[in-house]
Parts: sequence; structure tokens; C-alpha cells
Amino acid sequence: MRAIAAAVLFFEAVVVMLAIPVAVTVSDVDPEVAIPVGLALMVLALVTAGLLGRPFGYPMGWAVQILVLLSGVVVPAMFVVGGLFVVLWGAALHFGRKGEAVRASWPQPGADPDAPTAGPSNASSTAD
Repeated sequence: MRAIAAAVLFFEAVVVMLAIPVAVTVSDVDPEVAIPVGLALMVLALVTAGLLGRPFGYPMGWAVQILVLLSGVVVPAMFVVGGLFVVLWGAALHFGRKGEAVRASWPQPGADPDAPTAGPSNASSTAD
């Protein structure tokens, strides 16, 4: 799950960086405000991607999503972009958990392949 969530945050950082010129030219945000705030948000997304192994990493990822979404107050297009990333973030967490559950059901390397596994068996038994 961590890899896909980190990828979402990485691409979000790229999009936030590309939104800085849009904020300055289209939304007439002062460059002295747009550049440091945009760079701070970009760095926050990248740092959060690196901290996903920590207990506070995923809540911090949600905070990044909220901040990017709230940047739409200044640059209205960011409501759409931020909304898309909220959906991507939620999907990454949802499908990442499902993938981890499937991987946990796989036999471990070095385990006895003839040992019975937990769960339903594919072999049917017949009673005499």
C-alpha cells in the first residue's frame, strides 16, 4: 500500500509545482505568496511520501489532500485537481489494503508446499 500511496503523493507534488505559474498568471496571485506556499505544499507532499512507514504518515497524507483541496479557494481549478487527488488517495488506500490482504494469503517463501493452508480447500474429499 505504501508504494501506491507514495506514488499518488509524488504526482500530486508535481501537479502542485505546475500549479504555481497558473496561480500567478491566471488567478493573479502575488508571486511572493504563490511560490513559497506552492513549494511548501510540494515539499510537504514529498516528505509525507517518505514518512508513510511511520504511524502518522497516512493521516499526514490526508492532511496534504485537504490542503491541496483548500488551495482551490485561491486557484479555483485546484478544487477539481484536489478532488481528483482525494479520490486517487482514497483509491490507493482502499486497493492497497486489498492487495496486502491478498498477499498475506500467499504461501511464504521457504514454507512447506505440502502443508495444509488456512481457508477453504480446493480438493474435495470423499467418504467411503
